[in-house]
Amino acid sequence: MTAAWLEIACDVPAEISEVVAEYLTTLTGAGVCVDNLCVDAFSPAEIPASTRMTVKGYLPADEDPTPKVEQLNAFLAELADRQPGFHLPPATISAVRSEDWSSSWKVHFKPLRVGTRLLIVPTWEEASAQPGDLVLRIDPGMAFGTGGHETTRLCLEMLEKIMECRPGTTPSLLDLGTGSGILAMAASLLGCGRILALDIDPDAVIVAEENLALNDLSGRVECGTTPLESLNEDFDIILANILAEELVRLAPGLAARLNPGGALILSGILAEKEALVRSGFAGQPLRYEETARDGEWVSMRYQKASPS
Repeated sequence: MTAAWLEIACDVPAEISEVVAEYLTTLTGAGVCVDNLCVDAFSPAEIPASTRMTVKGYLPADEDPTPKVEQLNAFLAELADRQPGFHLPPATISAVRSEDWSSSWKVHFKPLRVGTRLLIVPTWEEASAQPGDLVLRIDPGMAFGTGGHETTRLCLEMLEKIMECRPGTTPSLLDLGTGSGILAMAASLLGCGRILALDIDPDAVIVAEENLALNDLSGRVECGTTPLESLNEDFDIILANILAEELVRLAPGLAARLNPGGALILSGILAEKEALVRSGFAGQPLRYEETARDGEWVSMRYQKASPS
Protein backbone atom coordinates (compact mmCIF):
# COMPACT_ATOMS: atom_id res chain seq x y z
CA MET A 1 0.00 0.00 0.00
CA THR A 2 1.38 3.38 -0.91
CA ALA A 3 2.19 5.95 1.74
CA ALA A 4 -0.41 8.63 2.40
CA TRP A 5 1.72 10.87 4.62
CA LEU A 6 5.28 11.77 5.44
CA GLU A 7 6.10 12.01 9.13
CA ILE A 8 8.65 14.56 10.34
CA ALA A 9 9.96 13.74 13.80
CA CYS A 10 12.06 15.89 16.16
CA ASP A 11 13.73 14.54 19.30
CA VAL A 12 13.90 17.53 21.66
CA PRO A 13 14.24 18.35 25.38
CA ALA A 14 10.86 18.36 27.10
CA GLU A 15 11.08 22.03 28.08
CA ILE A 16 11.04 23.21 24.46
CA SER A 17 8.64 20.62 23.05
CA GLU A 18 5.73 23.09 22.96
CA VAL A 19 7.83 25.67 21.11
CA VAL A 20 8.85 23.10 18.51
CA ALA A 21 5.28 21.80 18.24
CA GLU A 22 3.96 25.30 17.57
CA TYR A 23 6.61 25.92 14.90
CA LEU A 24 5.96 22.55 13.25
CA THR A 25 2.22 23.21 13.19
CA THR A 26 2.79 26.49 11.38
CA LEU A 27 5.34 24.92 9.05
CA THR A 28 3.19 21.98 7.96
CA GLY A 29 -0.23 23.56 8.22
CA ALA A 30 -1.45 20.41 9.96
CA GLY A 31 -1.73 19.03 13.44
CA VAL A 32 1.19 17.60 15.37
CA CYS A 33 1.58 15.06 18.13
CA VAL A 34 4.01 14.94 21.02
CA ASP A 35 5.15 11.54 22.26
CA ASN A 36 6.44 10.86 25.76
CA LEU A 37 8.33 7.61 25.35
CA CYS A 38 8.14 6.93 29.08
CA VAL A 39 4.35 6.75 29.11
CA ASP A 40 2.70 3.59 30.41
CA ALA A 41 -0.40 5.22 31.85
CA PHE A 42 -3.82 6.46 30.81
CA SER A 43 -4.35 9.40 33.14
CA PRO A 44 -2.17 12.51 32.67
CA ALA A 45 -1.65 12.53 36.43
CA GLU A 46 0.09 9.17 36.16
CA ILE A 47 2.50 10.12 33.38
CA PRO A 48 6.08 10.22 34.67
CA ALA A 49 8.28 13.19 33.94
CA SER A 50 10.38 12.80 30.82
CA THR A 51 13.49 14.73 29.86
CA ARG A 52 12.92 14.36 26.11
CA MET A 53 9.94 14.33 23.79
CA THR A 54 9.36 13.41 20.16
CA VAL A 55 7.39 16.05 18.25
CA LYS A 56 5.83 14.78 15.02
CA GLY A 57 4.30 16.65 12.10
CA TYR A 58 2.85 15.39 8.83
CA LEU A 59 3.02 16.29 5.13
CA PRO A 60 1.19 14.75 2.16
CA ALA A 61 3.24 11.96 0.60
CA ASP A 62 3.29 13.66 -2.79
CA GLU A 63 4.89 16.85 -1.42
CA ASP A 64 8.63 17.40 -1.58
CA PRO A 65 9.58 17.64 2.12
CA THR A 66 13.12 18.99 1.56
CA PRO A 67 12.40 22.74 1.88
CA LYS A 68 10.36 22.37 5.06
CA VAL A 69 12.78 19.93 6.65
CA GLU A 70 15.60 22.38 5.94
CA GLN A 71 13.61 25.20 7.56
CA LEU A 72 12.88 23.02 10.57
CA ASN A 73 16.53 22.01 11.00
CA ALA A 74 17.55 25.67 10.78
CA PHE A 75 15.02 26.47 13.51
CA LEU A 76 16.36 23.64 15.69
CA ALA A 77 19.93 24.86 15.19
CA GLU A 78 18.88 28.35 16.24
CA LEU A 79 17.27 26.95 19.40
CA ALA A 80 20.43 24.99 20.18
CA ASP A 81 22.53 28.16 19.83
CA ARG A 82 20.28 29.97 22.31
CA GLN A 83 20.45 27.14 24.84
CA PRO A 84 24.02 25.82 25.27
CA GLY A 85 23.97 22.18 26.27
CA PHE A 86 20.80 21.32 24.37
CA HIS A 87 21.16 18.27 22.14
CA LEU A 88 18.96 18.83 19.07
CA PRO A 89 19.62 16.24 16.37
CA PRO A 90 18.29 16.95 12.86
CA ALA A 91 14.69 16.03 12.16
CA THR A 92 14.01 12.65 10.60
CA ILE A 93 11.44 11.87 7.95
CA SER A 94 9.62 8.61 7.24
CA ALA A 95 6.64 7.33 5.30
CA VAL A 96 3.44 6.58 7.18
CA ARG A 97 1.35 4.01 5.36
CA SER A 98 -2.42 4.06 5.35
CA GLU A 99 -2.56 0.64 6.96
CA ASP A 100 -0.52 1.97 9.87
CA TRP A 101 -3.41 4.30 10.72
CA SER A 102 -6.32 1.96 10.07
CA SER A 103 -5.15 -1.52 11.00
CA SER A 104 -2.23 -1.60 13.44
CA TRP A 105 -4.51 -1.23 16.49
CA LYS A 106 -6.39 -4.40 15.58
CA VAL A 107 -3.75 -6.64 17.17
CA HIS A 108 -4.95 -5.37 20.57
CA PHE A 109 -8.68 -5.97 20.00
CA LYS A 110 -9.52 -9.58 20.90
CA PRO A 111 -12.80 -11.39 21.72
CA LEU A 112 -14.10 -10.03 25.01
CA ARG A 113 -16.70 -11.20 27.51
CA VAL A 114 -18.72 -8.47 29.21
CA GLY A 115 -21.19 -9.10 32.00
CA THR A 116 -22.65 -12.58 32.16
CA ARG A 117 -23.84 -13.15 28.57
CA LEU A 118 -22.30 -10.72 26.12
CA LEU A 119 -19.44 -11.88 23.91
CA ILE A 120 -17.93 -9.16 21.69
CA VAL A 121 -15.92 -10.47 18.76
CA PRO A 122 -14.01 -8.35 16.21
CA THR A 123 -14.80 -9.23 12.63
CA TRP A 124 -11.27 -10.48 11.96
CA GLU A 125 -11.23 -12.88 14.95
CA GLU A 126 -12.93 -16.17 15.78
CA ALA A 127 -14.34 -17.10 19.17
CA SER A 128 -16.13 -20.10 20.65
CA ALA A 129 -19.52 -19.07 21.97
CA GLN A 130 -20.94 -20.87 24.99
CA PRO A 131 -24.62 -21.80 25.37
CA GLY A 132 -26.57 -18.67 26.28
CA ASP A 133 -23.96 -16.24 24.92
CA LEU A 134 -25.17 -13.15 23.08
CA VAL A 135 -22.57 -12.65 20.37
CA LEU A 136 -21.82 -9.27 18.83
CA ARG A 137 -19.56 -9.07 15.78
CA ILE A 138 -18.04 -5.62 15.51
CA ASP A 139 -15.68 -3.53 13.46
CA PRO A 140 -15.43 -0.11 15.14
CA GLY A 141 -13.78 1.51 12.13
CA MET A 142 -13.23 5.19 12.97
CA ALA A 143 -15.92 5.22 15.69
CA PHE A 144 -15.50 4.78 19.43
CA GLY A 145 -16.73 1.57 21.01
CA THR A 146 -15.18 -1.90 21.07
CA GLY A 147 -16.41 -2.95 24.50
CA GLY A 148 -12.86 -3.01 25.79
CA HIS A 149 -12.80 0.52 27.15
CA GLU A 150 -13.99 0.90 30.73
CA THR A 151 -16.74 3.38 29.84
CA THR A 152 -18.36 1.07 27.29
CA ARG A 153 -17.94 -1.99 29.48
CA LEU A 154 -19.54 -0.28 32.49
CA CYS A 155 -22.49 0.76 30.33
CA LEU A 156 -22.98 -2.76 29.03
CA GLU A 157 -22.85 -4.26 32.51
CA MET A 158 -25.38 -1.76 33.87
CA LEU A 159 -27.69 -2.30 30.92
CA GLU A 160 -27.58 -6.06 31.38
CA LYS A 161 -28.52 -5.70 35.06
CA ILE A 162 -31.43 -3.41 34.21
CA MET A 163 -32.76 -5.86 31.65
CA GLU A 164 -32.46 -8.73 34.11
CA CYS A 165 -34.79 -6.79 36.41
CA ARG A 166 -37.35 -6.38 33.62
CA PRO A 167 -37.99 -9.94 32.41
CA GLY A 168 -40.57 -10.27 29.69
CA THR A 169 -40.56 -6.55 28.86
CA THR A 170 -39.35 -4.78 25.72
CA PRO A 171 -38.40 -1.28 26.91
CA SER A 172 -37.67 1.49 24.44
CA LEU A 173 -34.10 2.77 24.48
CA LEU A 174 -32.12 5.81 23.34
CA ASP A 175 -28.37 5.36 22.78
CA LEU A 176 -26.92 8.88 22.72
CA GLY A 177 -23.41 9.05 21.28
CA THR A 178 -23.70 5.59 19.75
CA GLY A 179 -20.22 5.49 18.16
CA SER A 180 -19.76 2.01 16.73
CA GLY A 181 -23.33 1.10 17.72
CA ILE A 182 -22.19 -1.49 20.24
CA LEU A 183 -24.54 -0.38 23.04
CA ALA A 184 -27.57 -0.24 20.76
CA MET A 185 -26.81 -3.71 19.38
CA ALA A 186 -26.36 -5.14 22.86
CA ALA A 187 -29.66 -3.55 23.89
CA SER A 188 -31.39 -5.31 21.01
CA LEU A 189 -29.91 -8.69 21.90
CA LEU A 190 -30.83 -8.16 25.56
CA GLY A 191 -34.49 -7.65 24.62
CA CYS A 192 -35.15 -3.94 24.15
CA GLY A 193 -37.87 -2.98 21.70
CA ARG A 194 -37.77 0.41 20.02
CA ILE A 195 -34.10 1.53 19.85
CA LEU A 196 -32.84 4.88 18.56
CA ALA A 197 -29.05 5.28 18.18
CA LEU A 198 -27.81 8.84 17.68
CA ASP A 199 -24.43 10.43 17.12
CA ILE A 200 -23.43 13.93 16.05
CA ASP A 201 -20.72 12.42 13.83
CA PRO A 202 -22.16 11.20 10.50
CA ASP A 203 -19.16 8.87 10.05
CA ALA A 204 -19.99 7.16 13.33
CA VAL A 205 -23.56 6.63 12.17
CA ILE A 206 -22.25 4.96 9.01
CA VAL A 207 -20.06 2.64 11.10
CA ALA A 208 -22.98 1.83 13.42
CA GLU A 209 -25.22 0.98 10.47
CA GLU A 210 -22.53 -1.29 9.02
CA ASN A 211 -22.19 -3.12 12.34
CA LEU A 212 -25.96 -3.47 12.61
CA ALA A 213 -26.04 -5.07 9.17
CA LEU A 214 -23.18 -7.35 10.14
CA ASN A 215 -25.25 -8.63 13.07
CA ASP A 216 -28.57 -8.79 11.17
CA LEU A 217 -29.98 -6.04 13.39
CA SER A 218 -30.59 -3.32 10.83
CA GLY A 219 -34.37 -3.55 11.12
CA ARG A 220 -34.30 -3.36 14.91
CA VAL A 221 -32.29 -0.17 15.48
CA GLU A 222 -32.81 3.27 13.93
CA CYS A 223 -29.70 5.41 13.53
CA GLY A 224 -29.38 9.14 12.97
CA THR A 225 -27.71 12.45 13.78
CA THR A 226 -30.71 14.20 15.34
CA PRO A 227 -29.59 16.26 18.36
CA LEU A 228 -31.20 15.49 21.71
CA GLU A 229 -32.78 18.95 21.79
CA SER A 230 -34.77 18.14 18.64
CA LEU A 231 -36.30 14.90 19.91
CA ASN A 232 -39.95 14.76 20.94
CA GLU A 233 -39.99 11.05 21.81
CA ASP A 234 -39.58 9.61 25.30
CA PHE A 235 -37.77 6.40 26.26
CA ASP A 236 -37.76 3.80 29.03
CA ILE A 237 -33.95 3.59 29.07
CA ILE A 238 -31.40 6.19 27.99
CA LEU A 239 -27.69 5.47 27.59
CA ALA A 240 -25.34 8.47 27.31
CA ASN A 241 -21.67 7.55 27.02
CA ILE A 242 -20.10 10.96 26.42
CA LEU A 243 -17.90 13.47 28.26
CA ALA A 244 -18.84 14.61 31.77
CA GLU A 245 -19.20 18.28 30.84
CA GLU A 246 -21.48 17.43 27.93
CA LEU A 247 -23.60 15.19 30.15
CA VAL A 248 -24.14 18.09 32.54
CA ARG A 249 -25.10 20.39 29.64
CA LEU A 250 -27.61 17.81 28.41
CA ALA A 251 -29.04 17.00 31.85
CA PRO A 252 -32.40 18.80 31.39
CA GLY A 253 -32.93 17.21 27.98
CA LEU A 254 -32.02 13.73 29.20
CA ALA A 255 -34.43 14.01 32.13
CA ALA A 256 -37.17 15.32 29.87
CA ARG A 257 -36.86 12.46 27.37
CA LEU A 258 -36.96 9.73 30.05
CA ASN A 259 -40.29 8.07 30.77
CA PRO A 260 -41.53 7.89 34.38
CA GLY A 261 -39.94 4.86 36.00
CA GLY A 262 -37.23 4.88 33.36
CA ALA A 263 -33.49 4.31 33.84
CA LEU A 264 -30.72 6.69 32.78
CA ILE A 265 -27.15 5.38 32.46
CA LEU A 266 -24.38 7.98 32.25
CA SER A 267 -20.85 6.97 31.29
CA GLY A 268 -17.65 8.43 29.86
CA ILE A 269 -17.00 10.01 33.25
CA LEU A 270 -13.56 10.22 34.85
CA ALA A 271 -13.79 9.44 38.56
CA GLU A 272 -12.55 12.93 39.36
CA LYS A 273 -15.58 14.34 37.48
CA GLU A 274 -18.18 12.28 39.35
CA ALA A 275 -18.99 15.13 41.75
CA LEU A 276 -19.42 17.50 38.81
CA VAL A 277 -21.96 15.20 37.19
CA ARG A 278 -23.77 14.52 40.47
CA SER A 279 -24.07 18.25 41.03
CA GLY A 280 -25.18 18.88 37.46
CA PHE A 281 -28.04 16.36 37.75
CA ALA A 282 -29.07 17.32 41.29
CA GLY A 283 -31.77 19.69 40.08
CA GLN A 284 -33.39 17.19 37.70
CA PRO A 285 -36.45 15.06 38.55
CA LEU A 286 -34.25 11.99 38.83
CA ARG A 287 -33.23 9.76 41.71
CA TYR A 288 -29.57 8.78 41.91
CA GLU A 289 -29.24 5.00 42.22
CA GLU A 290 -25.60 3.92 41.99
CA THR A 291 -22.10 4.45 40.68
CA ALA A 292 -20.08 1.64 39.11
CA ARG A 293 -16.30 1.98 38.90
CA ASP A 294 -13.58 0.52 36.74
CA GLY A 295 -10.11 1.97 37.16
CA GLU A 296 -10.37 5.75 36.92
CA TRP A 297 -13.71 5.68 35.09
CA VAL A 298 -17.24 5.62 36.49
CA SER A 299 -20.75 5.09 35.22
CA MET A 300 -23.82 6.33 37.07
CA ARG A 301 -27.44 5.22 37.08
CA TYR A 302 -30.47 7.41 37.74
CA GLN A 303 -34.17 6.64 37.77
CA LYS A 304 -37.15 8.86 37.07
CA ALA A 305 -39.92 8.64 39.60
CA SER A 306 -43.14 6.95 38.55
CA PRO A 307 -46.33 8.99 38.88
CA SER A 308 -47.92 8.54 42.30
